[in-house]
Amino acid sequence: MSSAAPFTPPHFTVWSEIPVTDLDRAIDFYNAVFLIALKKDETGPNPMAMFPTSDPDGVAGHLYPGKPAGDGAGPTVHFACPDTLEDALARVKAAGGEVVSDIISIPSGRFAYCLDPDRNSIGVFAYN
Repeated sequence: MSSAAPFTPPHFTVWSEIPVTDLDRAIDFYNAVFLIALKKDETGPNPMAMFPTSDPDGVAGHLYPGKPAGDGAGPTVHFACPDTLEDALARVKAAGGEVVSDIISIPSGRFAYCLDPDRNSIGVFAYN
């Protein structure tokens, strides 16, 4: 066992990748739910759509064509909603996703577990 101090970086999660079966449909879903403007980027070896941040060093991620775990079996990525949690959850349903939990309160805010159209597990989070 190492005697070094425990590793405690400023951001332990540095990126997320969400596999989707239909990138255009996923872009439409996430744009509708989070009121963002994801765009398909085909400049690299594979198409993707990056989540926006106001800070160039902000922690984010992207959607990419891949094989989702399905039925919420994969990791859960939690996203900040732009307005009330209730409004964002209504948009999840309207955009073809599913809300799969009640609203859960934690010290920093409230969230609910949802499934996107590919049945990826996501959390929709609102800060206090």
